[in-house]
Amino acid sequence: MFSLNVPVPPAIPRLARDLHPKLTGFDRVRDRHTLVCKRFGVNDVSGDGDETDAPPRTVALDRLRERLRRPLARTSPFGVAATGIGVFDSPAAGSGPVVYLAIESDGLVRLHRRLCAAFGAVEGIEGDDYVPHVTLARGGNPEAGVVADLVAGEVDPVRWRVHALDVWDPAAREVAATVEV
Repeated sequence: MFSLNVPVPPAIPRLARDLHPKLTGFDRVRDRHTLVCKRFGVNDVSGDGDETDAPPRTVALDRLRERLRRPLARTSPFGVAATGIGVFDSPAAGSGPVVYLAIESDGLVRLHRRLCAAFGAVEGIEGDDYVPHVTLARGGNPEAGVVADLVAGEVDPVRWRVHALDVWDPAAREVAATVEV
């Protein structure tokens, strides 16, 4: 239903644009670049059946924001770096291969673990299986060597500090709320 995302700086879409010509042969090349910290399901935002006149998504968002208070309370701004390119040959969900910007951040991983302790982990992609990344392209049948060349190539690292997180609403395809850390 919702996800908690790390806002990416303008340098990330610029880097993705620079890499775009090398992403031929993939079914989908991402034009929107996100760094997911945690996904939330319906049970994470459901309440106790309170009656309300507010739209269901508004109620769900309000409940999620309330439930996020405690695990986010101990969070301070943290550093993040996009350091290279990686690949999921056989992703846990969806079509492969998936080519992505590899993200390094101890603070992000600690926050993800704290959120998984509070909300549970999505099997196969969260908890111990969590790999922080920004997807560039996925699926299709890229020419032989394209993925290997991408992964072997070097990128100038992009570093930034995270001071806020965005609650993403995939149904509306927009940021529904921002929470400070």
